[in-house]
Amino acid sequence: MPMARKHQISLSDTAYYHCVSRCVRRAFLCGEDKLTGQSYEHRRSWVEDRLLFLSTVFTINVCAYAVMSNHTHVVLHVNREKAFGLTDIEIVKRWQKIHKSTLLAQRFTAKQSTPLTQAEQITLNATIAIYRQRLYDISWFMRELNEVIARKANTEDCCTGHFWEGRFKSQALLDEQALTACMVYVDLNPIRAKIADSLETSEHTSIKRRISHAERGRQPKVLMPFVGGSQQHQSPGLALNLLEYIQLVELTGQSLAPNERGSIAADTTPILTKLGIEKEQWQILTQCFESTFSVAAGTVDSINRYRAHTKRKREIPIQISV
Repeated sequence: MPMARKHQISLSDTAYYHCVSRCVRRAFLCGEDKLTGQSYEHRRSWVEDRLLFLSTVFTINVCAYAVMSNHTHVVLHVNREKAFGLTDIEIVKRWQKIHKSTLLAQRFTAKQSTPLTQAEQITLNATIAIYRQRLYDISWFMRELNEVIARKANTEDCCTGHFWEGRFKSQALLDEQALTACMVYVDLNPIRAKIADSLETSEHTSIKRRISHAERGRQPKVLMPFVGGSQQHQSPGLALNLLEYIQLVELTGQSLAPNERGSIAADTTPILTKLGIEKEQWQILTQCFESTFSVAAGTVDSINRYRAHTKRKREIPIQISV
């Protein structure tokens, strides 16, 4: 029996999670149906636009993503502290961007409205508490992403029924090694699947967006920033340098299929030493990350702490050696 989602998401262990949603239809989420010749490529933009929009509503940062033909990968960071740092009116206004709020909440955000009674205020406070909790909930984030895409796809296909598998898969990323390996794995999906020749042509991926912004000396606001080497950066961020990360992805991509379509170049990268991961293990992690781990990924120490805290006795994950 699948484990309840609330037991898989443990923010006391990590705020980083890799989530995968898979389509249940032969027609695919995107790509081209070879039997009918119909193209669904435009749906990639649906997913990417919705994903990045939700990152401005929820207090959940997008670290990496890739929109594939029949599934999507996203690496998320849950910022619970930010959710509790928002005012009540900020919480309600964020929620109103994706749903029609209660009548009391609408009165609360209206510029001209009558004062609430004590009973109404108590009810409103309870509603705001629910909204606040949902805005840092991965299950709600993925629900708001997948349900909208499913409705649009069903309308376009003139059909009803399930579009996605019943549940999205989530993996806890317990440390920097697991987070970096997973992000690179996600960013290299189009290269590995041989639907792109380079990172620059990997459409609808986080790495393409990061590269295009890096060329202008910036980082995309809709993605969680890299703050490695920046001592003045106080907000949460990825503990790497952006240019180092882009180089790491490029150099890793070349080893997927040397001298074949999809390869980039042959070289090594000193950042693996910085991360404390052996080159041979790095190749396994970045090629088979999703299948290598079960519900959690990390070093031996991280996995042991996770198992002890969550009281997991079965499904012992493979661990990263450092």
